[in-house]
Amino acid sequence: MNKLVVNFAPTGMLMRKKDTPYIPISPQEIISDVREAVGIGISSVHLHARNQENEDPCWEKERFAEIISGIREFAPELVISVTTSGRVYNTLEKRTNVLELAGSLKPDMASLTLSSLNFNKTASVNEPAMIRNILDIMNEKGIKPELEVFDTGMVNYSNYLIRKQLLKPPYYYNVILGNISCAQPTLLHSGVVINDIPDDSVIALGGIGNAQLNINAMGIAMGYGVRVGLEDNIWYDEKRTGLATNLDYLKRIKGIADSLGRKICSPAELRQMLGLKKGNGEYGVQD
Repeated sequence: MNKLVVNFAPTGMLMRKKDTPYIPISPQEIISDVREAVGIGISSVHLHARNQENEDPCWEKERFAEIISGIREFAPELVISVTTSGRVYNTLEKRTNVLELAGSLKPDMASLTLSSLNFNKTASVNEPAMIRNILDIMNEKGIKPELEVFDTGMVNYSNYLIRKQLLKPPYYYNVILGNISCAQPTLLHSGVVINDIPDDSVIALGGIGNAQLNINAMGIAMGYGVRVGLEDNIWYDEKRTGLATNLDYLKRIKGIADSLGRKICSPAELRQMLGLKKGNGEYGVQD
């Protein structure tokens, strides 16, 4: 069976220390969690940055630079993706500020959510013009899109962008299931979404909240990759009796993968699969 792509999502935009003491907020905490993750085995990391004073998400490239620099000191081959989410800051300038990083700080990939969607209490607005503008900047700078899809409509839009030759193979998709207004964490919904994804794609399955473990396990069993981390769920068990650490999740993923005979895909192998530069000082899409 093909090797398991593990996309590590250590911290998102919402959870605070009052929710769980294990959520990494500062650059040093995020870097530390990534260091431990590399020791267990991951293929890539999906980064958000936070304001240490109030724990809010921040968009400034300088904060991302601090995190990326710290990670690349010990993991120069690790595939690094950064967020361009508009859930909190929805101007092109703020959403793409991180894409200005270059040289040894350049991200290999950046998230691209392919439609607007509602969460429990908030909306993430992604108008077609915004999506196209963000994608244009990624293409200009040689940064591969980390395509985030929550339902079939988003896959449909990715295929439209492919027909317009704005997305270039090989493709990378995070299929995130369980959001209240989107595809649910079932075999039927996951199959319908995956069915429309192009063949020349790397697919990682993620689940929101209690869906994370089941969807990750299903992805491993089906031969796909996984997205895992405290960004999507802070509870270790379905009854929510114990808070998880990122290390807890990664050890569990490795245990499931080991039991099914799937080795974790190395960053170097993922770079080759996605047509990325080799790392170790060279980042982004191959020329």
